[in-house]
Amino acid sequence: MRNFAPLRVAFLMALAALLAVPFPSFSMPAPQEPGPQTPPPATDSQVPPPAQGQAPGPTGDQKKKPSYSIQVESNLVNVDVIVTDQNGDVMTGLKKENFRVIDDGQAQIITNFAPTDAPITVAMVMEYSALSYSYFAAKAVYWGSDFLNHLNKQDWVALVTYSMRPTVQVDFTQNKEEVYQSIRTLGFPDFHEANMFDALIDTLDRLQDVKGKKSVLLITTGKDTFSKHTLDQTYKRLKQTDISVFCLALAETEHIMADARGSGGNQIGYLQSKNELETFSRQTGGFAWFPRFDGEIPEIFQTMAAFLRNQYTISFAPSNPAHDGKYHKLKIEVTEPDGSPLNITNKKGKRMKVQVYAREGYTAMTGQVGDLR
Repeated sequence: MRNFAPLRVAFLMALAALLAVPFPSFSMPAPQEPGPQTPPPATDSQVPPPAQGQAPGPTGDQKKKPSYSIQVESNLVNVDVIVTDQNGDVMTGLKKENFRVIDDGQAQIITNFAPTDAPITVAMVMEYSALSYSYFAAKAVYWGSDFLNHLNKQDWVALVTYSMRPTVQVDFTQNKEEVYQSIRTLGFPDFHEANMFDALIDTLDRLQDVKGKKSVLLITTGKDTFSKHTLDQTYKRLKQTDISVFCLALAETEHIMADARGSGGNQIGYLQSKNELETFSRQTGGFAWFPRFDGEIPEIFQTMAAFLRNQYTISFAPSNPAHDGKYHKLKIEVTEPDGSPLNITNKKGKRMKVQVYAREGYTAMTGQVGDLR
């Protein structure tokens, strides 16, 4: 990016004003059920997996796990599904009979179905690089801070920043003020690299053993400067995960402005980056936003929270369980119980389209069910 020097002073002044504001008081609804206690800080700077059936973080009476384990693999495939109308409004109240799962062209029997009622578990992965005079780092701080306002008391959030390498700034916690204070004290970025592929893969690896629903919010310019992993390796890793990835692009306005001035020399590269972020989200059943104005941010985060709070979980055992380690394409359809297209209308009685967000496939395990890993 070029020609951002005039913006640097103005934006950093805005950042200074942000950091001078005391932490806002959150007005959060009480959880329906008592949530787990805030976990103690991790000693190895890694995101700790929660116990089976719990949100992230160990409870006080949890026993220390042995250094070995025997695992029996299950053939069950779980898919989290978001359904909206064509206006983007989330559709609730759907039943098992409204869903149809297609695995590599073959209809499947849904064995388990439930709307979500679990707290949100999200890792906020934030680009914090000295690229463009740290302009986008300051913008990420501003937007990332606002995201915390849209989480409830029982929700879990972790903060990861990346430039040269990803760093877990705050492990999973229900204490949003702790995350906010960490953002406030980040200081100026030390490196000009923005290794997005490495950061995303590292976060997915850390989250792999976290039980239950989990997601990633990637706040980024979409630029990757020097990652050890390639784009193809990143796509492959995304095909192996059940984690939803939501992307928030930092640089849409700046590239539009640069293009209007005739100085958008890197426009092709930015369009490629946009395509990558859209693919990250589409593959995993998430969504990608490219806001042009700061005023869009609260509505975007409100929409993301609504998506996560109103997912449906669908499980099925593939009718042709090939343990070949290959990628199998999925398609989730929403229909009437008789299989006809779902009929929804607006207030004027006009028929509306239905949009389904779900991961595009899954990677089959290798070996046979019951193998000891």
